[in-house]
Amino acid sequence: MNPTAAPLLAAGSTEAALAFIEIGAIALGLALLARLAGRLGITAVPLYLLVGLMLGEGGFVQLDVSESFISLTAEIGVLLLLFTLGLEYSDVELREGLRTGVPPGVVDMVLNALPGVAAGLLLGWSPLAAVLLGGATWISSSGVVSKVLSDLGRLGYRETPAILNLLVIEDLAMAVYLPVVAALIVGGSFQSTVASVVVALVVVIAILLAALRYGRRLSNALIGGSDESLLLAVFGVTLLVAGIAQRLEVSGAIGAFLVGLALSGKAEERAMNLISPLRDLFAAIFFLFFSFQVDPVDLFGVLAPAIGLAIVTGLTKLGAGWYAAKRVGVGSKGRRRAGATLIARGEFSIVIAALGADLADGPELGAFVAAYVLITAIVGPVVAKYIDRFEPRRERDLRAVPLQSASAGLGEAEVDG
Repeated sequence: MNPTAAPLLAAGSTEAALAFIEIGAIALGLALLARLAGRLGITAVPLYLLVGLMLGEGGFVQLDVSESFISLTAEIGVLLLLFTLGLEYSDVELREGLRTGVPPGVVDMVLNALPGVAAGLLLGWSPLAAVLLGGATWISSSGVVSKVLSDLGRLGYRETPAILNLLVIEDLAMAVYLPVVAALIVGGSFQSTVASVVVALVVVIAILLAALRYGRRLSNALIGGSDESLLLAVFGVTLLVAGIAQRLEVSGAIGAFLVGLALSGKAEERAMNLISPLRDLFAAIFFLFFSFQVDPVDLFGVLAPAIGLAIVTGLTKLGAGWYAAKRVGVGSKGRRRAGATLIARGEFSIVIAALGADLADGPELGAFVAAYVLITAIVGPVVAKYIDRFEPRRERDLRAVPLQSASAGLGEAEVDG
């Protein structure tokens, strides 16, 4: 045995013990927040974000946990959220969504990206920084949206396919948007920009076709083993495909979503049951870690314009969700739920802001997007929870008309009698 091993293990055990204590305390705190959210009947995401803000940089208590470990865990949380979202979305629904989803996708882009671009220009930023802010206001948070749908029990609602379809269109659009803005930031040539976009599109199409064509074979290959082997295989395939996609400069979230989409039948059912607890654990750490990185002091200077933009783009996202749900024949109540569910922005917005960190307006962009994402990610799930209580007066009047008519008719009948 190596004589130096014992001292190293002794020293490491002290650091490991402290890490175990902090991570254990965080997990217990998240458990209490999840229980509180259950009592309130809301998703726990806003609570995770608020507590992360208090415990992160500049917060009341700053924890000294391993940032690399927590960061990797958080990224896995996003992948598992998107994987389980894909499990809820059949290949037939995806084909139909891609066939009919372009008009809602265009409306969504125009309504939500333009206010961000306009706000960036009004703040005096460069056109490129304004375009980045437009991207941050355009894309809804797939992670938050999927968590809200799951926590509120709305995965089977009529408007949910329209919501998922819009998320897929947004994610696919990011496969083009991110390489383009990345090339513009580094000042690449026109040829290199076009090459990046082509590579991204080819990778997305290849993964999509593979999921649609070979999904049943993958399901049949996985279904025969034990729960342990299925869990490990699903977890491994999800990370493997997401990693390959990300290596080729395509969102790993798209790869994870398409793996979930590929599974069907009994493999899909068993995978959902096995992966859901793991998803909840990793996803909670993702939401907490996001607000860990935000210093509350940096938010004060941009809070007022961020709130204003959040209000504007909250309304425009309601409009985009309304339009998408209307196209598939959903009633007005479901249209409002669709729009409210899409309000939250998150992981993609942060990635977009990080791309512009080295620009002249990079620090202001980062602080603004952090404030904006926190506002929408906290308010969005709450609005989604209570949107059903909102009913315009016109709709109440329309519902009352048949009753009034019936009463009037009865009265006339009684008089006539």
